Amino acid sequence: MAKRERVVRMSVELPLWRALTGYRVLTMIYAVLLAIFGKDNFGRERFERPWVAVAYLAFLCVWTLATLPKVRSAASCTKRFLGADLVVALTGILLTPLADVDSQSFDGPTLPSIWTAGAVLAFAIKGGWRWAAFASTFVAAANIIQRGDPSRDTFHNVLLVWVASIAIGYVVEVARASERTLARALEIEATTRERERLARDIHDSVLQVLAMVQRRGTAIGGEAADLGRMAGEQEVALRTLVSSGLVPPTRVSEDAAEGAVVRTVEVDEEDGPGDGAAVDLRALLAPHAGSRTSLAEPGAPVLLPAASARELAAAVSAALDNVRVHAGPDAQAWILVEDEPAEVIVTVRDDGPGIPEGRLAQAEGEGRLGVALSIRGRLRELGGTAELISVPGQGCEVELKVPRAPKVSRGKAGSAR
Repeated sequence: MAKRERVVRMSVELPLWRALTGYRVLTMIYAVLLAIFGKDNFGRERFERPWVAVAYLAFLCVWTLATLPKVRSAASCTKRFLGADLVVALTGILLTPLADVDSQSFDGPTLPSIWTAGAVLAFAIKGGWRWAAFASTFVAAANIIQRGDPSRDTFHNVLLVWVASIAIGYVVEVARASERTLARALEIEATTRERERLARDIHDSVLQVLAMVQRRGTAIGGEAADLGRMAGEQEVALRTLVSSGLVPPTRVSEDAAEGAVVRTVEVDEEDGPGDGAAVDLRALLAPHAGSRTSLAEPGAPVLLPAASARELAAAVSAALDNVRVHAGPDAQAWILVEDEPAEVIVTVRDDGPGIPEGRLAQAEGEGRLGVALSIRGRLRELGGTAELISVPGQGCEVELKVPRAPKVSRGKAGSAR
């Protein structure tokens, strides 16, 4: 089997960085237009020293456009850049009285205007609410110093930026925690699925062979009995190992600066049809028909995706193994295949003694996971169900239901033939 690794990145931060990039560009344009067309409260030109405003705004445009790659992700947005970006914003605020002498008398906009909030938001997205509080405190102090005699509106605007940046920083921290939780949940879910898959394979192969060697060796006696006893000991040890979940995880979660990362290791089967190909379930179930097993199936192909068909056929095989082991070699079994529009139903029934009440729970506690994993586990992964009905003395019936994939519909069955 060939393995391939696919890295799936999940990050709620990425849209925030993209929004911040757009915000910086738009507010840069707004600051320039405000300087060109803005008037003071008396309708006069704002700047007594326009060369100061022109020099700063020209630098602001160059800085904003040159640093766009820095605000595309948390990894590229370094602490050094954040410090320099905040200095640019603070410098613009403090230069405003030099360019506009009346700015301390009237609550007009500063040179960078609302562009300053972008520098604070970068702190919030990068480091959370504590970093946001740090940056917004400097911005608040610079605005108060620039006003000289701050008014109520000045304090209102300062408080608004301070609270908003802290709130955004807190939301980012919550989002990061949610990403880490989701990544770890995916890791646990993937590990559990891999454990169940390996346990099913072991149950369907190694454990069945060891159980048969134990029975045959005990029946033959002599040295074969010793071989059977050792096979029985190994069977118990292997069942304990399988039920303990000692399986290497298939996914790894990482806390990266750009968000949680989940690595998925997938296994590709080199032989057999692809998982998306349609397979006739009847061909996979036909080998089970015999003198002790009757197979009733539709006259038309029962098409399922290859992966679903193989898993369903394996679950039927596991049910028949249980019939041979627990109902005896003389028990009669019947397989009924029903091809419904929305699902495929396969029923396996026998005329054995049935299953005593509580026996399945006891077997699962002993590590005998044939029904739990080989049957129910397979159907659960396919999105289907496995229902077991047993009456002591009247045999056992296992009903397996698999939903039909939309792309393998009954309307396409005829065209596939």
